[in-house]
Parts: sequence; structure tokens; C-alpha cells
Amino acid sequence: MQTFNRRKLLLTVAGLALAGTGWAQDFPSRPIKWIVPYLAGTAPDITVRITAEAMSSVLKQPVVVENRGGAAGNLGAQIAARAPADGYTWVYSATPMATNMRMYRKPGYDVMKDFIHVGGITRSDVVLVVSGDSDIDSAKALVDRMRQQPGKLSYASGGVGTPAHMGAELILKSAGAQALHVPYKGASESANAVLGKQVDFALTISSVSLPHINAGKLKALAVTAPTRNPRLPDVPTLAEAGIAGVTLVSFGGLSLPAGTPQPIVQRVQQALQQVLADPAVRAKLEANGGEVVASKPDEYARNLASEISLTEKMMKVANITPQ
Repeated sequence: MQTFNRRKLLLTVAGLALAGTGWAQDFPSRPIKWIVPYLAGTAPDITVRITAEAMSSVLKQPVVVENRGGAAGNLGAQIAARAPADGYTWVYSATPMATNMRMYRKPGYDVMKDFIHVGGITRSDVVLVVSGDSDIDSAKALVDRMRQQPGKLSYASGGVGTPAHMGAELILKSAGAQALHVPYKGASESANAVLGKQVDFALTISSVSLPHINAGKLKALAVTAPTRNPRLPDVPTLAEAGIAGVTLVSFGGLSLPAGTPQPIVQRVQQALQQVLADPAVRAKLEANGGEVVASKPDEYARNLASEISLTEKMMKVANITPQ
């Protein structure tokens, strides 16, 4: 009986392996849906649309982008986590999906358990901006103003728990200043709030704010990366501006629902690596303001895990409690 069961188990495993090979060879046989947990027209949306178009050509099937914004990215992530694990539903996983593991008591998914992380796509720093005609011309001047008028100035972010929100709170904590937080639904909306003078300042992803900075509509006071942004060589880092201990980088990539067969995961990963190696695709992505970082599955998963740990530390420093 034991010998029979052993043979049956081996035959089952072999059958699954052969089936997996067949799935990989046949995949994809119909259109793929790529969920973006943010609004259309945002930097993540544009990044995904550039990548999706290129991957459609490689995979010989349409990769259709579906925007499911809401709840700081949690809504789209929840939908993706519950989708069939057959390779036909992807999600744009990014920094907020990791930060939300600590920012929300019940985000509705587990970024490390409910997904297989295929790889990274781009990385972007964050820029501290004010209106182009503001009389504030440096990060130090902004901090001084907030100290002189506690709670009078307001700032926008792309939502509670986003890098922009966390970064602003850390700046305030570091500077011993106060300001009113006004959350919006995304980075583009928070930049528009500064443009429309609904708020006094914001931390926005560079890909969103760069066109407005170049047009003189926004004024860049500092960048949050460890080094200066090559596209903004005259803008100091926060450390250079006298605000120590605040370093933020936003990143995003491609993930699949947990349980997706490994041959399909590998096929998607190969396609992603292929398009990110294409100079034309890289040029489009970088024109959108991001830096292409074609990190592989293990590295990308580690980045997300590290972001969870960093968020926990940042929340303690900024005295932020889960929603």
C-alpha cells in the first residue's frame, strides 16, 4: 500500500509539472488585466500603460489596464488578491501597498502573503514643492514660516500613509514645526492642490511635479532622496537643506495573486525583463520621471518587506497610529 501511494504521489507531482509546462507554453491565450490601484493619469498609471503596451507585444495578447483607485491603494490591491491565480490578473504593487501593512489595521490583504512579486519597474524620489509664485524660496524658509505660525500652513499628500504623508510628518517632527495635513486621492491631485493654492506645500513624486517645476508653476525646495535628482541638479537634498533624518524613495513593480503557477510567473517575469531592457521603453519610462530599476523577484520582495519595517519605524518617530 505504501509503495502504491508513493507511486501515485510521484505520478501526481509529475503530472502537475507537465501541466505547468503546458500552461506556460499556452499562456497567455486571452487578454490580461493589469490593475492599477490609483487614478488614471497619475504617475503609476502612466508607468503601467507604457509597460503594458510593450508587454502586449511580447506576450502577443492585450494587457488591459484597469484603474481601481481608492482607500490609498487598498481597494485595487484587495481586488487583485482575490482574483483567480491563473496569470490573467496582475497588480501594480508599489510603496503604498507595503506602507499600508502598518498604516491600516485592516488593509484587506497581506502584501507579502497574498502576492507573488514578479519584479520592480521604476523608482522615483519625492520633491518638496510650493507654488511657483510663493515667497518661500527654500526648505529652511518654509520651516521657519511653520515655526512662526504653528498650524497655519497646510500641506497635501496623496493619501494617509503614502510616502508623501509620512515624509511631511517626519519633516515636521524633525523641524519641531506644525502644519495641517490635507489628504488627496493621489500625487497628481496633491500637486494640483499646490498649483491651485488650496494648500501651501506638498511632497510629490518627482515624475508628477517635474513638468510643473520646469514650467515655473511649482517651485522645488528639496528632494527626499539621498542624492540630488539629475533632472533637478540645483535642488538640494533635505539633508543639504538642513533637515536631517528624512530619506524617501517611492518604487513600483508587478505582482500576481499568490498561487499563480510558477511556469506562468516565470513567463511574465521574462516578458517584464525583456521590455525593461528595451532602450525605447526605458526612455519612455524615464521621460515620465522615474528611474528604471528592473529588480528581480527576490530583490523586489525584499524591497517591499524593508518598506514595511521602515514604515513601522517612521510611524513611531512621527507618532502616527494605524487607521
